[in-house]
Order: sequence, then structure tokens, then C-alpha cells
Amino acid sequence: MDSLIAWAAWLEASALGEQMRSSALLYPALNLLHLLGLVLLLGPMLLLDARLLGAGRAFSLPAVSQVLTPLAVVGLVLLLGSGFCLFAADAGPLAVDRLLQLKLLLIILGVANALLFRHLWSARLSDWDTHAPLFGRLQAALSLLAWILVMSLGRLLAYF
Repeated sequence: MDSLIAWAAWLEASALGEQMRSSALLYPALNLLHLLGLVLLLGPMLLLDARLLGAGRAFSLPAVSQVLTPLAVVGLVLLLGSGFCLFAADAGPLAVDRLLQLKLLLIILGVANALLFRHLWSARLSDWDTHAPLFGRLQAALSLLAWILVMSLGRLLAYF
């Protein structure tokens, strides 16, 4: 934990941390980029998870996945990049913030769940509506819960 605190202090004192705090436009611009990333990740993930759970059966699951997954990946990349920059502005206190720690843990869980899902089920999506595996549906439900919690914790960081 001491090395994390030392690293956070270094990051906050770095040129990036200083620029994030001193620029009148950089922090708000990256905050908006973070919001765009949130929409691009969570919108597609929530729609895809809902489809995996049986909603919108009129749409082919492989086609839905093919369209939505790249958007979610772009959103995740934007979130990670902008989130790192936003973190740099106040890294010391944020590094020990339990809400942020939980948010980061849930992001890791959400990404790991998505990668495991792709590994286990991507070849079988065309049969999903007739033979959806229970574990796969549980993964979709876990994904929904994890990403909603990530979004909620991110918003609550501003207040607690």
C-alpha cells in the first residue's frame, strides 16, 4: 500500500498532474471525454447483456454483438485514458478512496468477465436463443450488475 501511495503522490506531482490541475480547459475536456467513453462502453454493454438475457430476439445475437462490441471497446479505451488523466489531478487522495478502489475492482471484474464470455461463448452465439447456457446467462447478468455499479460508483465519487 505504501508503494501505491508513493506512486500516486509522484503522479499527482508530475507534469501531467500539474497540467490537469492548472489548465482551465484540460480537466473539463477530459471529463467530457470520460463521459463519452462511459456512454460508448455502457450503452452497448447494457444492450448486449439485455440481448443475451433474451430481450430483442428479433435481432440476431451475432449481428448485435458484432455491431456493439467495437463501440464498447472504444468506450473502454476512452475511459481508461481519460480516467488516468483525471486521476492524476488528485491521485494522492483518490488512491486511498474506497469507492474508487471498488470501482476499479469492478472494472477489472467486468473486463475479465467480458473476455471470459468471448472465450467461452462467441462461437455459439447463433444457437444462444434456443440453447442459452445457464452460466452464460449468469455472466450476462453479472456484467449488467458490474457495469451499472461502475457507473454509479463513478458518479458517487464526486459526492463522497
